[in-house]
Amino acid sequence: MRVVVLDDYQNVSRTFADWSTLGAEVEVVTRPIVDTADLVSVLTGAEAVVAMRERTVFDADRLGRLPDLRLLVTTGAANASIDLEAARQHGVTVCGTEAPRTATPELTWGLILAVLRHIPAEDARLRAGGWQETVGGDLAGSRLGVIGLGRLGSQVARIGQAFGMDVVAWSENLTPERAAEVGVQAVSKAELLATSDVVTIHYKLGERSRGLIGAPELALMKPNAILINTSRAGLVDTDALVSALEAGRIRGAGIDVFDSEPLPVDHPLRSLPRTVLTPHLGYVTEGTYRIFYPQALEDIAAWMAGEPIRVLT
Repeated sequence: MRVVVLDDYQNVSRTFADWSTLGAEVEVVTRPIVDTADLVSVLTGAEAVVAMRERTVFDADRLGRLPDLRLLVTTGAANASIDLEAARQHGVTVCGTEAPRTATPELTWGLILAVLRHIPAEDARLRAGGWQETVGGDLAGSRLGVIGLGRLGSQVARIGQAFGMDVVAWSENLTPERAAEVGVQAVSKAELLATSDVVTIHYKLGERSRGLIGAPELALMKPNAILINTSRAGLVDTDALVSALEAGRIRGAGIDVFDSEPLPVDHPLRSLPRTVLTPHLGYVTEGTYRIFYPQALEDIAAWMAGEPIRVLT
């Protein structure tokens, strides 16, 4: 049997799991998939495929072009890039893995501090022979606005409290009672944007939430406020954000997710000042990979034995 592990950008899947135990031909792809033709070329003859989160799309068209595919394993318990109904229609079993909930909140705070204290710029300046030039912002006594108070947003909120911040939150269905459970205040979206010094997004992307932060929302933000997005790129209107940053209407932004990944080399975000960009690192930690890859291997072994586990469809 041929197994393909996709999108192993760091070339570490063989470090975190012993694929030889499958007794199968295992190929690891360390580069991004370019397009549908590329995907079909790579996966021809593969019966089992491991997809790293949502890096590669498996829609109805692509699944229809992969007649050999019988098992698709996604890291994590859900994957918006996989059309589960199309997979079912094509006889493809889809399985998932568990996923830790701490890595993304930790990166969120790394971005907040990096943007607020100009850490990358000062590091580059120091290495180039210079010395301090910027004046950083403060967390203690400032307001943190959390958009989406689920499992990830709640963790970010609690860390904000540990920094001595006043924490408020908003989501479409957030109640004051739920916010109080986390020790924060529920406010309107407009109030959160207008009064927060740090706005961080932890929201599920859907048709109603796409473009949740656009030009009108950015215009509400304080000139000294920063925006952090470690959730989904589609939640923020990228063109509006670029315009706001170019015009200096907000203090800065920390961004881990992008409309097109990898981010094109000529994208305007790459050259904008007052930004810290990371290449979708939210879940990319040793602890996460120690769950993702071994459990993906378990999924394949169980499927080969006729007893699939962690089945999504």
